[in-house]
Amino acid sequence: MPNTLFKVELEGTKEVILAYLAGKMRMNRIRVLIGDRVELELDPYGGRARITRRF
Repeated sequence: MPNTLFKVELEGTKEVILAYLAGKMRMNRIRVLIGDRVELELDPYGGRARITRRF
């Protein structure tokens, strides 16, 4: 998706949410590909999450 947005499927519930890359991941040019497992910080108000780490 544009602007470093990703559709992320949550492991336990199979729910799909929108997530964007954290600033440090952009700064260090860490790539996220299809099938990568990532760590998220969920927004308390719902809507989006931030990808903070790739495994």
